[in-house]
Amino acid sequence: MAILLAACSNKKPKDGRTDTPSSGTISFVSDESFSPIIDEEKEVFLASLPDAHLNPIYTNESDGINQLLKGKCWLVFAARALKPSEVESMKAQNFLPQSIKIGYDALALIVNKANADTLISVKDFKEILMGKTTQWNQLGSGSKSGTISVVFDNPKSSTVHFVEDSILGGKAIANPNVVAVKKTAEVIKYVEDNPNAIGIIGNNWLNDKRDTTNLTFNKNIRVMSVSSVDHATPANSYKPYQYYIWTGQYPFVRTIYALLNDPRRALPAAFEHFIESPKGQLIFMKAGLLPAYGNINVRDVNISQ
Repeated sequence: MAILLAACSNKKPKDGRTDTPSSGTISFVSDESFSPIIDEEKEVFLASLPDAHLNPIYTNESDGINQLLKGKCWLVFAARALKPSEVESMKAQNFLPQSIKIGYDALALIVNKANADTLISVKDFKEILMGKTTQWNQLGSGSKSGTISVVFDNPKSSTVHFVEDSILGGKAIANPNVVAVKKTAEVIKYVEDNPNAIGIIGNNWLNDKRDTTNLTFNKNIRVMSVSSVDHATPANSYKPYQYYIWTGQYPFVRTIYALLNDPRRALPAAFEHFIESPKGQLIFMKAGLLPAYGNINVRDVNISQ
């Protein structure tokens, strides 16, 4: 009887998982554009859990969600919630999937550091994406010459989905000079090497880690100021600073979701709950992003020189 009970207690569940909320090893999937903030969250979460191990898989948003739908993973970080049809499909398998807001970031437009054209309107950027504007000097009399190239991180990334869904209103990108690389770091490198390029990346890749105020961007590129007004000027254009994400003055803001399907309520759910917690949300704040929960205090300061 003792041997039989021991054998039953050591039997693994059908899904092969043995993780608990504080131990074990699991993998999760994230859109690659969120890797800086997710890595920070993971490091702090695991610091007090010596028996827990998280293996991130950084890929594109489409592949990550497909893995969740097929039951190949239990947690995905993406820039959209699950669609009703996806929820119903998972419920038909006796799952209870969740789409949980965990924070907000901005899509930043970056150009080569030799490019002085750092003001752009939403209207002008849309016309670039639609292929109606292909030359820099079409943006204004003082603009440089040359053909504009637009570079994305991945054809199936959350960045491309946001551009097509939220900026182009469901239309496909039609610019003939679009370049798709594989990772965000390659977008930055492409812009560093190509004076006529505009790169589109998540702003959590921009902050200089030595700057605790999150006001210093990567020194090797320029970050464009974007205006919701058709004619961009320094007075009506904004960079993707944390404050302008909060006020809504920066136009390209997206929601970051944790897509959770963890029927065991073990390590994937524990990691997601940590990110929702005050400590996890503080990591978003310190990274220059906007947390989804908690009170945000804005203070006016006077700077004297």
